[in-house]
Amino acid sequence: MMFKRLLLENWKNFLKIEIELQRRMFLLGPNASGKSNLLDAIRFLRDIADPQGGFQNAVVSKRRGVSQLRSLHARRHSTVVVETQVDLDVDGLWSYRLEFTQDNQRRPMIQREVVKHGDITVLDRPDDADKQDESRLTQTHLEQVSSNKTFRQLQEFFARVHYLHIVPQLVREPERSIGRTGDPYGGDFLEQLARAKKPILTSRLDRISKSLRVAVPSLQEIQLLRDPATGVPHLRSLYAHWRKDAGWQSEDQLSDGTLRLFGLLWALLDGVHPLLLEEPELSLHPRLVRYLPTMMARLLRKNARQVFISTHSPDLLSDDGIGIEEILLLIPTAEGTDVMVASDLAEVRTLVESGVPLPDVVVPRTAPRGAEQLVMFGE
Repeated sequence: MMFKRLLLENWKNFLKIEIELQRRMFLLGPNASGKSNLLDAIRFLRDIADPQGGFQNAVVSKRRGVSQLRSLHARRHSTVVVETQVDLDVDGLWSYRLEFTQDNQRRPMIQREVVKHGDITVLDRPDDADKQDESRLTQTHLEQVSSNKTFRQLQEFFARVHYLHIVPQLVREPERSIGRTGDPYGGDFLEQLARAKKPILTSRLDRISKSLRVAVPSLQEIQLLRDPATGVPHLRSLYAHWRKDAGWQSEDQLSDGTLRLFGLLWALLDGVHPLLLEEPELSLHPRLVRYLPTMMARLLRKNARQVFISTHSPDLLSDDGIGIEEILLLIPTAEGTDVMVASDLAEVRTLVESGVPLPDVVVPRTAPRGAEQLVMFGE
């Protein structure tokens, strides 16, 4: 199951882009070019399809309204469009298109919603009922159980997209998890672990412990325990120490790199639906970063899971198994950000085929102009 194509119009940085997607995609671009915003378009579909979410929640509560979503470069046509084509491992490809804007009260309003299965149109709104009652256009049929029966597998696919960008400080304060559910930044990360069935939790912690020993050789064991007084889950790790029982540390004592790598490994083991990762290289030694793509590929090969990875790291891109068709280059222009698949650029293909290392070809193409001027700060 995977996203095959993504089209965005007037979405944040992007005036209009249309890209073909592979099983694994690396998003490469300078700061503020829109890497997170591109991933957010996929998260947006997830938020609409989430049984606890919906269109209004996705636009207003999570993204502060249409005016914050609409590209600043939008002029004549102000409608925001998100369209995708997906392969659900059933006959034919599915596509979903959502066009929306806002009314005079700044209420998000659907202008068009289309679902297709192959060449068959399953849904095309607005319909006669929508025209008679425009309040119906404040909700998608994707989010309504009573309306999505014929394409519910599409809704379930979107709803299970997983995004994770661990903020170590949030994990170190598990009391913050109270009232949070599925926080992508780790506010309830330990609670998510605690909800796993015990055999699954034990198996995953054992596998993660073995992998973490590569980065932290003194690590011996990881456990997840609930505080008997408060019920709050805590992560504790045992490190080799000359004094018996002196090597236990809780999550508030673990390094940023250890927590980030732990979160990454857990996310890779957790589920089979598309996974969105932001800069997994953060806080990790370059030597470890170099082998992350190979590790991911071996894990994901078992379930053919799709993964999107934003990065600035030449070390991450130095893996010989990465193909130029897996790299999306985000290039800021005066009219928004352009997105190109690296393999579509003849010069990139020529350089890579001639033996130039992939990072040396693609990273300079997304470097911010005038970066050397930063040394003048304070003059």
